[in-house]
Amino acid sequence: MYAVNNKVTFALYFGNRGFFPGELVAGAREEMIKAVTDAGYGYICMEEEKTRYGAIETPAEGKAYAEFLEANRGKFDGVILCLPNFGDENGAYVALKDAGVPILVQAYPDEEGLMDFAHRRDAMCGKLAMCNLLRQAGIKYTLTEKFTPHPLSEDFRRDLIRFAGICRVVKGMSSFNLGALGARCTAFKTVRVDEIAFQRKGINIETIDLSDVFARVKKVTPERIAEIKARMLEITVFAGYPESKLDNMARVQAAFEDIVKEYNLSAVAVRCWNEFQTELGIAPCTSLCLLNEIGVSAACEVDITNAVMMRALSLASNAPCMLLDYNNNFADDDNKAIMFHCGCMPPSMVEGKGEIIEHLMFKKSYGAGSGVGVNKGKIKSGDITFGSLKTEDGRICCFTSEAKFTDDPIEPAFFGSGKVMEKENLLGVSNYMATNGYRHHIAITYGNCADIVKEAFEKYLDYDIDVL
Repeated sequence: MYAVNNKVTFALYFGNRGFFPGELVAGAREEMIKAVTDAGYGYICMEEEKTRYGAIETPAEGKAYAEFLEANRGKFDGVILCLPNFGDENGAYVALKDAGVPILVQAYPDEEGLMDFAHRRDAMCGKLAMCNLLRQAGIKYTLTEKFTPHPLSEDFRRDLIRFAGICRVVKGMSSFNLGALGARCTAFKTVRVDEIAFQRKGINIETIDLSDVFARVKKVTPERIAEIKARMLEITVFAGYPESKLDNMARVQAAFEDIVKEYNLSAVAVRCWNEFQTELGIAPCTSLCLLNEIGVSAACEVDITNAVMMRALSLASNAPCMLLDYNNNFADDDNKAIMFHCGCMPPSMVEGKGEIIEHLMFKKSYGAGSGVGVNKGKIKSGDITFGSLKTEDGRICCFTSEAKFTDDPIEPAFFGSGKVMEKENLLGVSNYMATNGYRHHIAITYGNCADIVKEAFEKYLDYDIDVL
């Protein structure tokens, strides 16, 4: 169901140095295009007739390539700087100094039996020279895992996947709107945030009062209520409660969707208690499930900073993200802990349908029937990447790490949706969070993408980030 269009397009750059075999550039052009398209990405490429094989050697050719990038501004997310041979630094500087996107530096390998003057590439040496030039010029760039991977190798395919993630994070985090729906939960000073620090990084926060949400709730048409109820029943089972509860859940979803569209929001952080319970008799968890599944990062308890982290992890993995409490120790195992939240996980992150239940804490605080809408589900096992984010002294600070969700059982009486997380030295993560003042929430996505977030945040976006 994940519906975000995160198609990545690369601008292809080919370096050349004239006394090396120029014919190698023509072959590289064909092979790089095949590598990119086979991996499922788009590309743009300067016309071959502009220079010899469309490669860049001189400052004049670099100027032509810079004009090509400028003419296609907004149509590419990153540049692949391909070195079929040693490559020329002067042309590269002119071509790429204003690229404004991540750059992946790839160099061809030399091959046994092809080390004569007619075939030798020296691209390994050229890559060192090129990276030296880029660093001197303050042009940010990313390296391949192997120093000289062939474009058609499995090694380079992994490089492309990683680089596409970096490009998505950099593009998606450079400028977007986040909606804070309701005031900070009164009991949680932990979710206080520096809006100005975010604004300076291109993240604009729109604050929308819950009175606006409730006003919209009253105006939802019966036809729209029916349509949204049908969508909700595709992901969860609703039984044992009055139909009016499901109606109100649908009304809230409609209000959220309208606000997301009106304010062009890519993420939201919602004040999920106590007004929804006292005014509407529901919990808005299921709405957060649906928003996260369609690519609008949705955090509960007005956790703005971790809505930002959720968006970053979703962009890195190209998949939904969820927000869980770092909640319970798991017996006396220091490498395991129970992650929990009421029931706001996107449907693709749980096994089968969820089940609508009543929030027991709200029932205790506000009376029976006040918190219907928790979508309890069985969270999937597997490798995960998790992290958290905060603002401090005008800076954006965060950490990320990798772990796995296990199949360890949690006792049946456990309320809500819980899952055991396992990581070597998880105790160290717990102590790190407490020492550095991170809140009790972590953003989680499936797969291993901590290094993607680190590269994007640290190198291209200038966030303070630790990888644990």
